[in-house]
Amino acid sequence: MKKSLFENNNLTYREENGRFYPNLELPEQANYNIGKYGLIHLDFIKEHRKGRYTSILSECRLNEYLHTIDIEANEMLDSIIPRLATERGIDENLKARDMLRWAAEMNNIKASAEEIVLKEVMCK
Repeated sequence: MKKSLFENNNLTYREENGRFYPNLELPEQANYNIGKYGLIHLDFIKEHRKGRYTSILSECRLNEYLHTIDIEANEMLDSIIPRLATERGIDENLKARDMLRWAAEMNNIKASAEEIVLKEVMCK
């Protein structure tokens, strides 16, 4: 005897108003706070990488993926800023001599580092 569609797929169903609806539940997921770079990457993949976005979303790992992107971006930023400061000769001596110039140089370095990180994050 042939099994019905309901019996074949090993799902349970509930009946509402004469219609059968499958009892579906999403798997347990991690819930991380997503920072600046994770949110920027989310906007980017929604707009320009729709297949990747849909795939990650349907696999219930979007939050974890964005959290990983955010951590990587922040780690990259933390490594680039000191390197650029060293290359440009921005150190504690300059800070002691000319605080205003040091602040301007550090803001410039931070902006440059963020531009590098954004380019890397968007290309993933």
